[in-house]
Amino acid sequence: MTRFVLDCSVTMAWCFADEATSYTNGVRDALIVTRAVVPSLWPLEVANVLLVAERRNRLEKVDSIRFLSLLQALPIAVDQGTSQRALREILDLAREQELSSYDATYLELALREGLPLATLDDRLKDAAARVDVPLVGAAKPLRGSAF
Repeated sequence: MTRFVLDCSVTMAWCFADEATSYTNGVRDALIVTRAVVPSLWPLEVANVLLVAERRNRLEKVDSIRFLSLLQALPIAVDQGTSQRALREILDLAREQELSSYDATYLELALREGLPLATLDDRLKDAAARVDVPLVGAAKPLRGSAF
C-alpha cells in the first residue's frame, strides 16, 4: 500500500469549500487506497486552524466537530518521532532550507520515511525539490488517485 506525508495545508482545504482544489480533492480521494502519515505536530495545527476559524466566525463549533470526526475516519497515522527529532534533525533542516520548524517537521518525516509529500505550501514545495522529496501528484500519481 502506498503512503505519503500529508501537510496541514492540504488537510484544512478539505474543511473549507473555498480552499478546496482538484489537487486537494485528489489527495483526499487517494486515501481510499493509500494511507497518509503526519508528524505529531499535525493534530495541533489542525486544532489551531479550527479554533481560529471558529473565533473568526468562519466555522461553528459543530462544523469543527463534524470535520474532526471525518478526519478520524481517514487512514491517517500520526508519527510519534517528531518530538525526538525537533531539537536536532528538524531544527537543522529548518535552518538549511530556510523553513519554519513546523514546515520542516513534514519535510523531515518525508525524508526519514522516503515518502512523497502532499502540500500547498510553495516554500515547502521548493525545499522538497532541493532535497529530492517527490511531491504527491507531481510526477507519478498515487494508485487510485484522481490526478
